[in-house]
Amino acid sequence: MLHIFFVSCTAKLTTGFLLNELDLIQQLRAGDELAFKQLVENYQDIVFNTALGIVQNHEDAEDVAQEVFIQVYRSIDQFKGDARLSTWLYRIATTKALDHIRSKKRKKRFAFITGLFGNKDQLLHEPVDFHHPGVALDKKEQAELLFSVIDKLPENQKVAFNLHKSEQLSYQEIADIMGLSVSAVESLLFRARQNLRKMLEKTLFTK
Repeated sequence: MLHIFFVSCTAKLTTGFLLNELDLIQQLRAGDELAFKQLVENYQDIVFNTALGIVQNHEDAEDVAQEVFIQVYRSIDQFKGDARLSTWLYRIATTKALDHIRSKKRKKRFAFITGLFGNKDQLLHEPVDFHHPGVALDKKEQAELLFSVIDKLPENQKVAFNLHKSEQLSYQEIADIMGLSVSAVESLLFRARQNLRKMLEKTLFTK
C-alpha cells in the first residue's frame, strides 16, 4: 500500500516472531530496520484509513501515511511512552492529514464536494473514485454523500467523527489522541451529528 523510500512496506517479517510494543519501541530507537518493517505492517492500515477519512483521496492518503512513518522513523526518541504507540500514530496521522488539507488551494480542498453538488469550481478528482476500505460496496453511493458532508464539518468535529465512526475508537481513545477531555469529545460528536443531520436533510430535500 505504502511506498516508504527506505523500507519495503509490503515486505513480510522473516524472524518468525513479533516484538511486543515495548521491545518494538526499543528496537526502533536503536534504528533496527526489521522493527520498522513490523511497525509499518502493524499500523499501516489504521494510519492510511485515518488519513483517508480526512483527506478523502487515495493518493493524498498514501502521501500522508508515508509522511507519518517518516516522522515516526525520525522522531521515535520523542515518544515518551505516556500513551499507547497507536495513540501517538493516530495523533501524527491526524495532524499530517489536516496539514495536507491546509496546504492545498481552497478549490482543491473542496473539489470532492464541488463535484458532488455541481458547483462551478474545477473538479480535480471524481467522487465516484472515492472508496473508504470500511465501506461496503453496496453502500458506496450513500457513503460518498456522507463523506462529502463530513468534509464540510469544522476540523475538530471532522476528526472526532472520523475516529469514532470510521476507526471505531472510544471516546477516551479519541480524547487521548486529540488532547481533549472525554466531555469535550462528547460535545464535538454531538455537534457533528447535529450539523451532519442538517446538511444531509438540506442536500436530500433540495435534490
